[in-house]
Amino acid sequence: MTHITIDQLAARSDGVLIDVREPDEFATGRVPGARNIPLQQLRTRLAEIPADQPVAVICQSGRRSIQGAEVLLAAGRDAVTVDGGTAAWAQAGLRLER
Repeated sequence: MTHITIDQLAARSDGVLIDVREPDEFATGRVPGARNIPLQQLRTRLAEIPADQPVAVICQSGRRSIQGAEVLLAAGRDAVTVDGGTAAWAQAGLRLER
């Protein structure tokens, strides 16, 4: 599995960003452009994720995003996990959407 840093995520200009946190966590602040699909719903909501684009998966710290990326890879998607998650993004002083 491929891991990317928050700096690499910030520099990306293509693909989809899926935040696998729960909706209440997502509402507290998210990386701009992230779409919320909680980890427990990921398998049943695969149709919402474009199959022809790279996918970065993020959570709060990086643990759930690894599981999410594994689900997507098993489904044939081009997926990576974001090391450090939303917490690292915020700690770096990068803007969060609310």
